[in-house]
Amino acid sequence: MEYRGSLVIISTCLVLLVSCFLADLDVTLPVMYVTVAAVLWLCWGWLRRRDGGTHQRVCVLVLGDIGRSPRMQYHALSLSKHGYQVTLVGFLGSRPHQGVLDRKKIQIVAISEVKGLQAGPKLLTYAVKVVVQSLQLLRLLLTMKLQAHLLMQNPPGLPGIAVAWLVCALRGTTFIIDWHNYGYTIMALSLGAAHPVVRLAKWYEHLFGRLSTLNLCVTNAMKNDLQKNWGIEATTLHDRPASVFGKTSLNLQHELFCRLANTYPEFQHPGTVGEETKAEATVFTVCSPNDGSVTLWRDRPALLVSSTSWTEDEDFSILLKALEEYEGYIRGGSLLPSLVCVITGKGPQKEHYRKLIDSLHLDHVNICTPWLEAEDYPLLLGSSDLGVCLHKSSSGLDLPMKVVDMFGCCLPVCAISFNR
Repeated sequence: MEYRGSLVIISTCLVLLVSCFLADLDVTLPVMYVTVAAVLWLCWGWLRRRDGGTHQRVCVLVLGDIGRSPRMQYHALSLSKHGYQVTLVGFLGSRPHQGVLDRKKIQIVAISEVKGLQAGPKLLTYAVKVVVQSLQLLRLLLTMKLQAHLLMQNPPGLPGIAVAWLVCALRGTTFIIDWHNYGYTIMALSLGAAHPVVRLAKWYEHLFGRLSTLNLCVTNAMKNDLQKNWGIEATTLHDRPASVFGKTSLNLQHELFCRLANTYPEFQHPGTVGEETKAEATVFTVCSPNDGSVTLWRDRPALLVSSTSWTEDEDFSILLKALEEYEGYIRGGSLLPSLVCVITGKGPQKEHYRKLIDSLHLDHVNICTPWLEAEDYPLLLGSSDLGVCLHKSSSGLDLPMKVVDMFGCCLPVCAISFNR
């Protein structure tokens, strides 16, 4: 293919040059035009150069932390199990799931998170960040081996959707968007729907989102909205909990609590326990020194768990107020168990809420905000008594995956109303 293309280019150049020479014309411009055309043709051929493994290669793109993108990790795992060679591209802010790390057919390619300018107007800082990230992503996608398909998560989609579409158009790759939500609606939470940046983001998402070859989405409500308001035909792919989510055995619970107790005092047993003094104990469990059996303390506290990305679409002041009221009930004489409330995750508003937590005066409720390893998170869910989800969809169309994971662990969930 490349050989024939080169012959065509050389033949065309010779014909044009001979024609100009016979007509006694200035050949400077024709030579320049032909040279540019030849270079573009060769670049086009190089970008679309296929080999025997091209049809089995897929790029899964996340313009976010891979470790905090469970759905995209599951996509990568599923594709690899079906024989595809997967290139998983994204930020490595936290450790991906061990199953992803262990799969030989999954190659993780880390991209650095662009911070933008350290000083100056916010709009200029954001613009510089978008430009730099676009160039970084464009270079990466153009220089990797040709992929048959590119599957991208949205949001975040700025600038990823435009760059991914351009690369797919140049390289003949199938462009697939997995719609988790609308990015502009998340921006509107902090800036307001009428803000020029939000309106620009909506226009951008609406324009480039329609250029994808195929589309996936998380709920039927989003599927219907994409079709009605965006003219996009999508296939609903409901989230399912991975096989690692389930009830946690007492032995694994005890091991988890012991690990957490090394760092978080909320998991440490408050003192000696008579005959069990020599036993390995946590606030929830105790391991017998005689036979190694693990049991739950009869008067153990209840374990409440929630996970969050600490963003504007989750108002954790609701939970904090509820915990204060719970404390009031116990002080008023109600026979209720003490609570250990674990809120796991990373995000921009974490420090804000940690300060609020530190300002509370609670005697029967302990709150900790750890960041768990990927393998420990399902163990914690399977060890808990109640899950809490305060995610409020910015678009009203997406269902948080954390609820799906909690259901996979047979954990009852108290959540913001969602009827999609």
